[in-house]
Amino acid sequence: MSARFLILCSLILTLFSCAEPQVKLLSPSIIPAPQSLQVNAGHFTINEETTLSNNDDFTASYNFLNNFLEHATDRTWKTEYSETNSIILEYDDSISSKEGYSIESNEHNITIKASTDAGAFYAVQSLLQLKPADHNNTTEIHIPAVTIKDEPRFKYRGMHLDVSRHMYDVDFIKKYINAMAMLKMNNFHWHLTDDQGWRIEIKKYPRLQEVAAYRDSTLLGHYNDTPHQYDGKKYGGFYTQEEVREVIAFAKARHINVIPEIEMPGHAQAAIAAYPELGCTGENVQVAMKWGGVFEDIYCPSEETFTFLENVLDEVMELFPSKYIHIGGDEAPKTQWKTSDVAQQVIKENGLKDEHELQSYFIQRMEKYLNSKGRQIIGWDEILEGGLAPNATVMSWRGTNGAVEAAKARHDVIMTPTSHAYFDYYQSENDDEPLAIGGFLPLEKVYHFNPIPVELNDEEAIHVLGVQGNVWTEYMTTSEQVEYMAFPRMLAMSEVAWSADENKNYDSFINRVEYFHKRLDEMDINYANHLYEIEGTLNENQAYELSTKTIGKEIRFTTDGSEPDSSSTVYESPIPFTADMTLKAQVFDDDEPLGRLFTQEFLYHKGVGATISINKEPHKSYPGSGANGLINGIKGSDSRYGDSEWLGFWGGEDLKIRVDFEQELGVNEIELRFYHAPGQWIYAPNDLKISSDPHAPFSKIKPVSKSGNFYNYKIDLKVASSAFILLVPNYGNIPDDHQGAGNKAWTFIDEIIIK
Repeated sequence: MSARFLILCSLILTLFSCAEPQVKLLSPSIIPAPQSLQVNAGHFTINEETTLSNNDDFTASYNFLNNFLEHATDRTWKTEYSETNSIILEYDDSISSKEGYSIESNEHNITIKASTDAGAFYAVQSLLQLKPADHNNTTEIHIPAVTIKDEPRFKYRGMHLDVSRHMYDVDFIKKYINAMAMLKMNNFHWHLTDDQGWRIEIKKYPRLQEVAAYRDSTLLGHYNDTPHQYDGKKYGGFYTQEEVREVIAFAKARHINVIPEIEMPGHAQAAIAAYPELGCTGENVQVAMKWGGVFEDIYCPSEETFTFLENVLDEVMELFPSKYIHIGGDEAPKTQWKTSDVAQQVIKENGLKDEHELQSYFIQRMEKYLNSKGRQIIGWDEILEGGLAPNATVMSWRGTNGAVEAAKARHDVIMTPTSHAYFDYYQSENDDEPLAIGGFLPLEKVYHFNPIPVELNDEEAIHVLGVQGNVWTEYMTTSEQVEYMAFPRMLAMSEVAWSADENKNYDSFINRVEYFHKRLDEMDINYANHLYEIEGTLNENQAYELSTKTIGKEIRFTTDGSEPDSSSTVYESPIPFTADMTLKAQVFDDDEPLGRLFTQEFLYHKGVGATISINKEPHKSYPGSGANGLINGIKGSDSRYGDSEWLGFWGGEDLKIRVDFEQELGVNEIELRFYHAPGQWIYAPNDLKISSDPHAPFSKIKPVSKSGNFYNYKIDLKVASSAFILLVPNYGNIPDDHQGAGNKAWTFIDEIIIK
């Protein structure tokens, strides 16, 4: 970000007018950050005499602005051109970007220029963010004098919402879309079907509404909790075609394209519950009542199934004008295909090698049908398996490998990796966060996502259309929970999608988010506020550093386990760690505590300060604190594996961990634990091997206990040694009938405690 922008946007501007009393305005706080913003002297006052001057090409933009101003000022606005005291929407064909715009505001007028209605609409969104967030004066609105020139980095800027696991009313869907529009996002990915419910009315198949839309009961607690318990309550519903049209029209008025997702060939249990003949067994099944695993039921590749899907898609296409239709394609279990006479006959007749190529045949057949109707498919990156459909766009969610493969083959890709774009992951390390699927995705990690994989050259990178944040709703029973998980991470994703990489600055973003909270309050959005939380890092000198995201606040702390107050020690430098310690810290604004209490336990064991090496680097998405994080005296979170202490490994290789002491030490025992969450593809090893002598044979060790998401190991040694070696075998491929079946399992390891 330019120095000019940072300086201007960090100041509080006091603006004067000869004819008016002093007006005090905060500096512009626009999200996503414009490509160029200059703050000028003076301001424009919107008052009862201000007029709107419209261009006929900018109907949606004018209507949106006019409706907003009428609501804000409680009056009807005059539409006429005036040389002064006017807001002017002007066509300018010199603006080459179809979504670009400029704004010039001064004491006389506000002039918006664009070459399309979309560009003018995004200008309106920036203009409305120039209005003070807590404005409540219906007579006058003061807008700072600015010059803005702006255009998006990516053409695809999306948000996703799963309404199969839990469903939300049309009013909330509109509220979600309205927030997207404010942030200049332009694609709403509506996940309408899955194993747990079918949510769109298809008139040709009424049992989709009568049966597939409802499940008899719903899983309580987390998928990893055992034994599974259920609420015993029927749950479900669907959107009528009229409601779908209503949502699409609402989105269109905000330049948002609505992309429907109809899952195939997997994630089809709800549909098969309604029409068992679509499955490979013909047996009656229930709409799924839980999540976290891959369900065996899959569409059988029969002519009857293809006719059903084509008829469904015909009604979907009649409703949705989007050129893209998302057909899923992820996590398709092949077990039933392997034993199905119909599936095996299709493989034989079409010269397919195996069930993976059968999945490709299935996807390509549906693509040809959609192409014949003038539409294109999007699919999750599993559609690469067995050969990619010719015109498919790939949504890369299992990391970036799928995107790299597709882009190198000159296919368009949309980046939505779990590591940076899955907003169902925890966003804070606090134990009192609402129940979530797992993982850890804080605001900063979302913000620092670079959607262009380093493996792509400039020609290949052109195929990266953009990014999308995903909201899977297994654990979001209410719309308020959706908002809590989506905001403010949606703000960060909007800046990833819109703002040029060189214009991004996290400190500036956090300052804008703090002010933006007032806008979210105004919109009645139940956002998560973690800005005043404390983050801790152990430095190379074995001292603990504390920080908080916001500027101008102080941190006070204690090391005896007591809770800090306004008289506690002010944090000024790293805190030494030389013994067991319970650190507690709190952010204060003067004497007022802000945010949550921070607590960190330190265990000063014999491994602290030793030398450690691992034969393999942790995955770039889950590096923890590096190898030294395994012997730094800090245990990982008990509820999420993506924090700064858990190390994640993926790729199928065994791990060899070596710890060397400065001198020979007496080691009595070693404790360590592994994360185990099959629903997230994470599997603990079934055994370990250890040796306290590099030249001696290894001893095999079994876990001593399994508790919650952990496999716990305790190894009795009672030896004097200067080193030990730990061998951690990779679990291998995920078993059939499990989430991610056939893929390589992840390994997550925590602190190695040496006593």
